[in-house]
Amino acid sequence: MTTATPIQTTSARTPPVSPLRVGLFGIGLDTYWPQFPGLEERLRGYVARVEERLRRPGVEVVNLGLIDTPEKALAAGHAFRRADVDLIFLYVTTYALSSTVLPVVRRAGVPVIVLNLQPEAAIDYASFNALGDRTRMTGEWLAFCSACPVPEIANVFSRAGIPFHQVTGVLEGDPQVWEEVNAWLDAARVAHVMAHNRLGLMGHYYNGMLDIYSDTTLQAATFGTHLQIVEIDELAELRRGVTDGEVQVKLREFETEFDLQPDCDPAELERAARTSVALDRLVERHGLGSLAYFYGSVPGHEHEDVISSVILGCSLLTARGVPVAGEYEVKNAQAMKIMDTLGVGGSFTEYYALDFRDDVVLMGHDGPGHPRIAQGKTKVRPLEVYHGKVGRGLSVEMSVRHGPVTLLSVVEERGGTLKLLVAEGESVPGPILEIGNTNSRYRFPPGVRRFVDAWNAQGPAHHCAVGVGHVADRIHKLGALLGLQTVQVC
Repeated sequence: MTTATPIQTTSARTPPVSPLRVGLFGIGLDTYWPQFPGLEERLRGYVARVEERLRRPGVEVVNLGLIDTPEKALAAGHAFRRADVDLIFLYVTTYALSSTVLPVVRRAGVPVIVLNLQPEAAIDYASFNALGDRTRMTGEWLAFCSACPVPEIANVFSRAGIPFHQVTGVLEGDPQVWEEVNAWLDAARVAHVMAHNRLGLMGHYYNGMLDIYSDTTLQAATFGTHLQIVEIDELAELRRGVTDGEVQVKLREFETEFDLQPDCDPAELERAARTSVALDRLVERHGLGSLAYFYGSVPGHEHEDVISSVILGCSLLTARGVPVAGEYEVKNAQAMKIMDTLGVGGSFTEYYALDFRDDVVLMGHDGPGHPRIAQGKTKVRPLEVYHGKVGRGLSVEMSVRHGPVTLLSVVEERGGTLKLLVAEGESVPGPILEIGNTNSRYRFPPGVRRFVDAWNAQGPAHHCAVGVGHVADRIHKLGALLGLQTVQVC
């Protein structure tokens, strides 16, 4: 069960993603209809009730109703394919032949969720047995018979090599069912967004940081993400075109979004504002939904001036739903986008230190933060040096909101595959390092020693994404939809 509350973000100026299209069909057996008057209409009503529960903003439901013959099944498969559905919910209303299922799912070629839902928690045995008409009794029983054909369907799916997932319960009055369905819809929406996302790559890897080097083709093949290489030269050119009036507007945005510390030099704020406007234009020009960057440059070069003034602008982009990962960490930009799409944030983080006395892990990072998931307002502080990087300038300091959190890492494995690594814990209050970086204190159920050992044993890069709330159930379902192994250490 998720404990996440979606964060509020301002609109990012990126092309809108098409709605998630969800297919729905129920199954039955045409032989029953003349035998048991009213059964077909009753079952169609159940399918309509499922459709009502699936509908929500950003989701289009393609409901093909009750499929009760192999001929209708074949036509339904073509219809789902034409409709370009992302996911299919198969509602098993009563016993039905597997030949009314296989053609639909095989032709559509998308993940399928089997809804094994009875209309009520149990048959009213006394009322049922008092009907006195065995034909009516059989018709009533068939309305409760959703569990009967599921083994048959599972057998055929397994033999046909079609992955499937199940939700078992009651149509009405069963919160667990609809929490599970909501989780599948959330996971499908993430997969949909990732497949339509444009991830900008600007600069190059941090020299020698071997763990973050990525197979970008593997990212595109796994998630469907388009990777767009953008040049820092273009960002510098855009920056030269920013007007003083635009800088003033951005400075007012800084004042609204950040807690500007008294020792921030106005000239540094103006420099950061000019770069922030240019970053907005770069994102808009290329339709980017996320960005990974790093650049070294040389002292005194225009590019050094640009790259040393991006932190505030990149933090605002992250807050707007365009997560920005530093150090050219492509895998972590993907993890941040997943968390952002789930509505829980996705801030760039890594181990800072271990506090064995309080049994917490200190985690954070230099560079951009995620103001929408901060505990209080994000502070802006001046730094005389960016450790390990060029230049000097302004930086952000924040802790992730106290309460439940989830860590996510997209892990590249030996052999050319990806997996998802996840952990649930808690952001807790206490002293942090006031060094002008994002940093938080996290407590995990296994304790510091066991958590760190378990996480590291999975071979992640040293960066990961953190979001507010517990959403591991959604991440497991995303992995299932994409065919990725998901490992949860706590």
